[in-house]
Amino acid sequence: MISSLKKRTRFSLNRRQKTFLTLFSLIVFLICIVLVGALLDEGRIATNLVDRNLVPSFDHPFGTDWLGRDMFTRTIMGLSLSIGVGLIGAVGSISIALILGTAAAIMGNKADRLISWLIDLFLSVPHLVTLILIAFTLGGGFKGIVIGIALTHWPSLARIIRVEVMQIRTSEFVKVSRQMGKSHWWIALHHMLPHLVPQVLVGFTLLFPHVILHESAVTFLGLGLSPHEPAIGIILSESMKYLSSGMWWLAFFPGLCLLIVVRTFDNIGEKLRMFLHSN
Repeated sequence: MISSLKKRTRFSLNRRQKTFLTLFSLIVFLICIVLVGALLDEGRIATNLVDRNLVPSFDHPFGTDWLGRDMFTRTIMGLSLSIGVGLIGAVGSISIALILGTAAAIMGNKADRLISWLIDLFLSVPHLVTLILIAFTLGGGFKGIVIGIALTHWPSLARIIRVEVMQIRTSEFVKVSRQMGKSHWWIALHHMLPHLVPQVLVGFTLLFPHVILHESAVTFLGLGLSPHEPAIGIILSESMKYLSSGMWWLAFFPGLCLLIVVRTFDNIGEKLRMFLHSN
């Protein structure tokens, strides 16, 4: 029985270490995309009519477009830009979810009913529709897409945080703090926030893929980032006009890379959840 227990412990440790290594590798992969996108020579996306419409080759792994711009450089820069936009928008959305979810659980029944109604209202409309409306109202561009992302992707996580805080507030240490005269926000900062960190981290990584896809979709429709930016949505939108001419690489490689990045974030969220729950 003791030897069986040792084997189980050894297996558990090995599995946790494997999860950590996989998680670390995925994060390094995304960091490399951002760094490569920042270090690539912008001259390779300048107009060069001599090299236009080239098929994929060693010199141009993703081919070139109708203006002779290197599609590999444009794609990596676009992914780097999408990750940056997604990071800012997701942080804003997580902040809103954390504040409203905590407030709903600790500020009384009236605040709980109001915030719950607000969560249900946002969840009743698809994220993409609300994001398009907000981005259009703000005139699109970087500011419009970031604010739109922050204001549309918080409800689901806010509901999870609300339930978690309602469970924590019945704990003995919270009751003791109340008897000592501590305020609601002091209790939330010192007792509840540390318990919410795992949920926030996992929620952040699982939210990121939706943010990137929605940013690309809105940009594809012309309501997101500027057409002068090397964004994935812009690249895919422009390539639609040339697919009938046989220039398949203009949409294939950017779309494939976008799916790889989205899937990477999904895996990071799953591995992070497994790693935190294995403690």
